[in-house]
Amino acid sequence: MDAPVPRSASISAAGPPVLVVDDEPHIGRIIRTRLEQDGLTVILAEDGPAALAALAAHPTVGVLVLDLMLPGLSGNEVLRRVRADARWAQLPCIVLTAAGQESQLRDVEALGASEVMTKPFSPRRLLARVRHYLASVDGSPASTIPAPSENLSS
Repeated sequence: MDAPVPRSASISAAGPPVLVVDDEPHIGRIIRTRLEQDGLTVILAEDGPAALAALAAHPTVGVLVLDLMLPGLSGNEVLRRVRADARWAQLPCIVLTAAGQESQLRDVEALGASEVMTKPFSPRRLLARVRHYLASVDGSPASTIPAPSENLSS
């Protein structure tokens, strides 16, 4: 059975979209709201198969924000497949996880995570890291990405 097509915001002139994968809908909404407040486009997926489907459907994704504990395929398996696919091998991936055990963090770094943030996380810090990776993917200075809004609440 094919994975459902993830909910998506329209692609805009704000730059490449950010794919957020988290099986907890409220976490996905918090992240989407914070990133969209600053003019970024966000695609949400709630499980591993939907994440891979979203990548295939949106080849211009600029950053992947990935939870580890997902139904269907684990975040580790999604990351393994992303890194094994030439289309996505260099895609920046920020892993968000409640799993704080040192061995799990080492495993995800060995799989090629660009960065690991443990839950609870600061939406403000996540926004800063997403902007950093979008600027490096775009090849342009961060100043060409819309500046953060004055409301910097987490």
